[in-house]
Amino acid sequence: MNIIPISEAFSSGRNGGEPESSAVPTEDQALLDAYSRAVIDVVDRIGPAVVALAVRRGERAGNGRAEGEATHGAGSGVIVAPDGLILTNSHVAGTAGGGASRIGVTTPDGQELRARLVGDDPDTDLALLRIDESVTLPAAPLGDSKRLKRGQLVIAIGNPLGFESTVTTGVVSALGRSLRARNGRLIDDVIQTDAALNPGNSGGPLVSSQGEVIGINTAVIMGAQGICFAVAANTATFVLGELVRHGRVRRAFIGIAAQQIAVPRRLRHAAGLTQDRAVIAANVEPDSAAGRAGLRPGDIIVRLDGATISGADDLVRTLTGDTIGRELTLEVLRGAELLRLALVPLERRRAA
Repeated sequence: MNIIPISEAFSSGRNGGEPESSAVPTEDQALLDAYSRAVIDVVDRIGPAVVALAVRRGERAGNGRAEGEATHGAGSGVIVAPDGLILTNSHVAGTAGGGASRIGVTTPDGQELRARLVGDDPDTDLALLRIDESVTLPAAPLGDSKRLKRGQLVIAIGNPLGFESTVTTGVVSALGRSLRARNGRLIDDVIQTDAALNPGNSGGPLVSSQGEVIGINTAVIMGAQGICFAVAANTATFVLGELVRHGRVRRAFIGIAAQQIAVPRRLRHAAGLTQDRAVIAANVEPDSAAGRAGLRPGDIIVRLDGATISGADDLVRTLTGDTIGRELTLEVLRGAELLRLALVPLERRRAA
């Protein structure tokens, strides 16, 4: 990590290398104060619910400590229920599936707690933990990520590079992205942001200015500037419910890579649609349910099984375990023509 001395951070001015001073206009100062107050308020409300995680492996010795214990994974998490439910990334906590693993949880006020893995979902890079101790902790609410707009202020809170309780800010750069998970599968409905993320931020929350968690930070493109990603909160809410109920996510699979788009007005009028957003099939696997049904790359999906599809999270919620093996009607726009295709989803197999 390159650290620049403060003295080198200022450009040389006319006064012997001192930075040139300029008065900030009153109206600009008011805007800066409002921005700062918004960020500070979010951090005060959500910060106490953001924890540091360390997954350790080793054999436990008779004195209660682990022999040869080493950190096997580290990152951040966000408490989503006061009794100690924590959302984080699968690539952080999923390594704790073995019996010799322990998950250490450090809260912002310095409590050292232990947690166990409830379940993880590599297909969305999400995992759910539960703290072993009987505790009541600050929790953060999950918001509705479908209401996000490009350019909206977001705040990332986490523990990058081991620096606890770090706050960075940015904007929503894009919505409805697809991102390839570590198991090779595509995660749909991903938020792109320029809020600075670094190793250790994984699993921490991306928060709106209203103080709601609207994403779980998951990835950074190494070597890029300001291109970071978070799994949308609506997807996280679905996965959370499945992991609480079943310990795993059973989902249907139709074989497409989807991306949210705006439906042009002329196409809406031609097809008699009222929705202004839908999902485009960016890629279709040839031997998949969608491929066999005749779906083509570029087709715009507007409804599935009678449910309006206005975002990739709608697809995730519609393709539940109940739809596996059942014939569904897929309504798509191909050009200005509205088509109805019949497909039968298969169960998505979890990658090894």
